[in-house]
Amino acid sequence: MLEQLIHYDQEGFLFINQTISNLLFDWLMPVLRNPYTWAPLYLFLIIFLIRNYKKQGMVMLVFFTMTFAVADFTSSSIIKKEVMRIRPCNDITFKDQVKLRVRCGSGYSFPSSHATNHFALGMFLLVVFRKRWKPIVWLSLGWAASISFAQIYVGVHYPIDILAGATLGSIIGFLTASLFLYFQPNKPTLNE
Repeated sequence: MLEQLIHYDQEGFLFINQTISNLLFDWLMPVLRNPYTWAPLYLFLIIFLIRNYKKQGMVMLVFFTMTFAVADFTSSSIIKKEVMRIRPCNDITFKDQVKLRVRCGSGYSFPSSHATNHFALGMFLLVVFRKRWKPIVWLSLGWAASISFAQIYVGVHYPIDILAGATLGSIIGFLTASLFLYFQPNKPTLNE
């Protein structure tokens, strides 16, 4: 059963990493997964939240940062060290089939910390703002999904790494956002 799952995971990886390979994705996917690409978005969020929500915005930033910290610590420092799955680009029995488009990295693969972190942040924003601003659903999940997909395309994660990271991150983001909303005295200002 596990061997069959690994086989399907590798086939899915090869489909994304090679079969749908194209010049646009070869340029775009490394850019999408680069944290510096998203620095303007994070700066915008900081300014937007403080300017529009004042003290409540500051508290939201604390919870937003906490969401990232919990997601990153859980995926990188706990799960990866227990599972110890080798990245496709480092697996000696598989790496010859990998089309590597970025530096491989020496860390473990499962779960993807990029997927965990971005789905956690995306889910946090979705839960906090979903009633006030409907497009947040597609924007936050699309943002997290595109970064996660890029991890497979560039050759550093398997699809199951991404699915596990997306699931873990979504749970963490949902819990921290729910905690934030629970403790807010002015709940209607964010959700209505």
